[in-house]
Order: sequence, then structure tokens, then C-alpha cells
Amino acid sequence: MNQITSQNPELEPKRTARLEFNLLFGFATLGLLVFAAILGLIWTPHNPTFQNFAVQLQAPSWVYPLGTDNFGRDTLSRLLRGASTSVLVGVISVGIGSSLGLLLGMLSGWFGGLLDDIIMRVLDALSAFPTILLALLIAVILRPNIWSAMLAVGISSIPTFARLTRAGVISTKNLDFIDGAKALGAKDMRLLFRHVLPNIASALIVQATFAFGIAILAEAALSYLGLGTQPPAPSWGVMLRDAQTFIYQSSWATIFPGLTIAITVLGLNLLGDGLRDRLDPRRS
Repeated sequence: MNQITSQNPELEPKRTARLEFNLLFGFATLGLLVFAAILGLIWTPHNPTFQNFAVQLQAPSWVYPLGTDNFGRDTLSRLLRGASTSVLVGVISVGIGSSLGLLLGMLSGWFGGLLDDIIMRVLDALSAFPTILLALLIAVILRPNIWSAMLAVGISSIPTFARLTRAGVISTKNLDFIDGAKALGAKDMRLLFRHVLPNIASALIVQATFAFGIAILAEAALSYLGLGTQPPAPSWGVMLRDAQTFIYQSSWATIFPGLTIAITVLGLNLLGDGLRDRLDPRRS
């Protein structure tokens, strides 16, 4: 039991309620996001890219529950298809950042010495590049599209995963059960993936949850700037960019994508908070 709880037992019910709320809201948000992403791939009320100027900037109605944009495209359909884009970006970019960060962090923390210095200095240099600037550099080398955005977001998250992994490896590699495994003849790779990784997996899962929300927000920002998903493909960031000119004529065109981004990122952050409290024994 942590210090605050032990000194104030009356705070324990409030802390438990907050933890349960975070987990419930977070899992519900993640579930709705995945459901919307799958639904957006197999069915939408209207074609999300079809332009019908006869109904442009139409207010929410039975036919168009969330209204239409300046090209007459159904906002709900584009939100659903945009959820598919967001999940794809989140999964791939977090996969890039976590896999490379895990590998670099393990090598740095386990072997130390000169290798540790080289890896950490490279990561320090990489951390100096904001995600937007990194996306600009990659867009110059490649071209602005969703894949360059995913690559930029993934690369920018490598230092966080690497440092987290490195810290976990350093705090674990000198424990007694590691010495016992070494005495039995276990090699470095077996020690790392069989004995060290399971002990730091909970921290990596929590970080991946936070990184997933950050990736969705970063993709929306990059798409808003024209560096991510390219029209006419639906994206929450593209929807905000297209609607900003008509914000006073059709506020719903900006409100719904903005709320979707805000609620999604909030839910994933609360899920990360809840998992951190649940998986970290020092917080129990």
C-alpha cells in the first residue's frame, strides 16, 4: 500500500473508484474504436468519398445523422472510415517504436559499456527531432502519405520505449534468479527474452497504451498539415482541415471530428493510467 493510502485510509475507496472508472472508460473507448474501425471497413451509411454537392454542408438529419461536409460527403461515414485509418496508424507506429525500442533498450541495458553510450547518444539525437519535423524530413525523402506519417510517428516513439526497456533491464539483470539462470548455462538471448522481458512487460504494455493515443493524435495533426493521409481518403485530421473554412456555416463538421479525437485520446490515456495502477505493485 502506498504512503498516501496508508496515511489516509479514507482515500482508498476514492482511489479504487477512480481506478475502476479509468479502466472501464478506457476499455470502452478502445472497444468502440476497434468496433468503429472494423465497421468502417465493411459498411458505412454512405460512400465516405462520394461527393454530392446537392447536400453540401447539410445539418444533421435522419439521412445524414452527423451532417455533411463542404463536398456533400457524409460525416458519419467518414468518421467510421477514419477510425480504420487511426487504428492502422496506431498499431503500425506503436509496433515500429516498441519493437525497435525494445531491441535497442535490451542491448543497451544488458551489455552496457561503449555500446550503451553509442545507443543512448543516438537516441538523444533522435529525441531532438519533434514528430512534425521528423515527418517533414521523411516527406522530403519519400512523399507525404499515411505511410510516411506512420514511419515518422513510429521512429519518434523509439527513444521512449528504449529508455524504459533499458531501465528495466538494468534493474533486473543483477537479480538472483538471473544469476541462477546464468549458472545453469542460459545464454544472453534466452536470459533477455525468457527471464528479463516478462518482468518488464507490464511497463511496456502501459507505455504502448499511451503511445497508441499519441500516435492517433499525431496522425490527425500530420494529416491536418497535409503530411499524413491524403484526400480523398478519410482521416479525422483531414476532416478538421476541410471543415475549418466553414466553421461558422456548419459547426458540426468540425465539432464531431474534434470530439472524436479528444474522446479517443482521453480514453486511451485513462486506460494507460488504469493499467499502470493495476499492474504496478508499488501502487497497490
